[in-house]
Formats: sequence, structure tokens, C-alpha cells
Amino acid sequence: MSDSAKLSHTAALILQTVDNGCSYGFDIMDETGLPSGTVYPALRRMEKEGWIASQWEAEKKALAEQRPARKYYRVTRAGAQVLEQSQRRYPLLGKLSQKSRR
Repeated sequence: MSDSAKLSHTAALILQTVDNGCSYGFDIMDETGLPSGTVYPALRRMEKEGWIASQWEAEKKALAEQRPARKYYRVTRAGAQVLEQSQRRYPLLGKLSQKSRR
């Protein structure tokens, strides 16, 4: 069974959104329209699988902007491969990718 078989349509959408440049939770929720109860568990699962990596921003920067610190996500090489497979499985994802890069 391939890695993409484990990736639901919703998780594939989240992974595509991170790949398109939305790098923190609220940004991903705004872009996808998905609730936090869907986005954050999916991000944790994908990080555990090695498809994304995360890093907390400096607390000093968040304090300067008077907001909580953000955890930024990026797609790993393994995640890019899974995303490529899922774009074949879910053809609309490929269109989202093309649209965002224009």
C-alpha cells in the first residue's frame, strides 16, 4: 500500500495548502475553510509521518506583534512525494497547486 492510500482527501488538501505557502494553523484554516479540530490533528499526524516539519517562531517576534507565537509548517521531501501521489489520486489538488503558483 502506498503512502497516498493513507492520505484522506482532507489531509491531502491541508498538505497542498502548506505546499502552496500557508505555513501556520490559522492561515491553513482560513485558506481551506476547515475547523481547527480537523486541521491541527491532521498536521500532527503528517508531522509524525514525516510529511511536514515544524518550527516555533521566536517568542520575541510574537510579543512584538502582540499575539501568541506561531508554529510554522513546511512540506518535507517525503511529503512532496506523498503530495505528488495524492495529486494523481485527487486531480483537483493539482489544479489548486497550479492556480496558486500563477
